[in-house]
Amino acid sequence: MLKIGYKASAEQFGPNELLDFSCAAEDAGFDSVFISDHFQPWKHTGGHAPASIPWLGALGARTRRIVMGTSVMTPTFRYHPSIVAQAFATLAVMFPGRVVLGLGSGESLNDVPALGFKWPGFKERTARLLESVTLMRRLWSEERVTFEGQYYKTEKATLYDRPSTRVPIYLAASGPTVAKMAGELAEGYICTSGKARELYTETLLPNVAAGLQAAGRAPDAIERMIEMKVSFDTDRERALQNTKEWAALALSPEEKMSVEDPVEMEKLADALPVERTAKRWIVSTDPDEHVAKIKEYFDLGFRHLVFHAPGRDQKRFLNLYGEQVLPRLRALG
Repeated sequence: MLKIGYKASAEQFGPNELLDFSCAAEDAGFDSVFISDHFQPWKHTGGHAPASIPWLGALGARTRRIVMGTSVMTPTFRYHPSIVAQAFATLAVMFPGRVVLGLGSGESLNDVPALGFKWPGFKERTARLLESVTLMRRLWSEERVTFEGQYYKTEKATLYDRPSTRVPIYLAASGPTVAKMAGELAEGYICTSGKARELYTETLLPNVAAGLQAAGRAPDAIERMIEMKVSFDTDRERALQNTKEWAALALSPEEKMSVEDPVEMEKLADALPVERTAKRWIVSTDPDEHVAKIKEYFDLGFRHLVFHAPGRDQKRFLNLYGEQVLPRLRALG
């Protein structure tokens, strides 16, 4: 079954605006809302970085049915995994069946400024992620957890308010190693749109499948979720210019590697022409053409599509999408 989600752009809007938009998304017919968890945004001027955990509590209290979660959180540096386990256990008790914990191995932009340490390499970050998942699941299912890991330790730890079932964990990956890890142990896999088709068909999805097979899991044991970068409007020029709000996404990994200052990231992004910023987005004014491009990802096997719109006028986007795009998307499912 196709699920349609809304990306709450925490780097772009303050917590109260974001809450209003997300409630409007539920009213417009979206099935889920996912918020990023950043200590610092991609840009300094007009940037925002609300804390995701208290915000999700407020969202749950204001809504009735949507599934909500992080996209994504790093439970290894700013947060000890036992604290993340406690927070999401509380959310899951308060809003049963509606909470997802999306996790990733992290970006230096978030953790280095907050903690003032040297950003570790991918191998260590991946090992920390795996260890944190193991610890959190034990805390959700066991009492008096004494854990002796390479990076994390607990001593007779108990979560006294636990949900009846463990919180679903989705792992985000843009490369083969964590994609395979997601297939092996997660309830969901997260990636983003707008990259070369070969990355999905030859690297990401095959490694998710390899992880499922290695763990003896069924092919449909994991939800394949993708954050869709879309700029849809009746005015094409507006749709193009809206992508400038998120110009940093068009920077190559080499251009933004080790950039930990939003001021510097903003300078790099502002120098990009709109022709380049628009390349990461599905830019369209025609709903049929728009859905045809989205269907390419549906055909790859993604069944949970979370839509991220770059413009300032999110209410306009939600109204247009609810009226012109969502009915066509539902027909795919």
